[in-house]
Amino acid sequence: MNVYDTFFSSEQFAVVGASDNRSKFGNKVLRCYLANKFIVYPVHPILATVESISCYKNVTLLPNSVKSISVITPPKITEEVIQQAHQAGICNIWLQPGSESEAAILQCQKYKINVIANGPCILRYLGWHEF
Repeated sequence: MNVYDTFFSSEQFAVVGASDNRSKFGNKVLRCYLANKFIVYPVHPILATVESISCYKNVTLLPNSVKSISVITPPKITEEVIQQAHQAGICNIWLQPGSESEAAILQCQKYKINVIANGPCILRYLGWHEF
C-alpha cells in the first residue's frame, strides 16, 4: 500500500487549520473532503464552526476514529500539531504545501507517522474544482 492509500484508509479525517474564509486553502480542503463524501472535522483553536461543522480546538480532542489529518498551518504551528497528533494516535499526516518543514517531517518519521510532504496538495490529488 502506498502513502496515499494508507492515508485514505482512515474512517474519518480532520483538517487542521480549517478556515471559515472560502477563499483560503483551509476551507477548500475541508470542502474537498466533503465533496468526496468523507467524514471530516475542522480543527481550529478559535472558530466554533466551519461550513456548519463544529470545530475541535486541537487534534487531541478529535474522535478516536480519525487516523488521518491534513495540516494547513504555518511550519512552526505544524510542529506543535505533530506533537498533538502523536499524543492522539494519529497515523497519517498530509502536510499541505507551505505547512511543511524539515523538523516536522523528521518528527513524523520519529513517531512512525505516515507522512505526505513536499508533494501535491490534496486538492490536486482529489481533482478539486471549485463550483
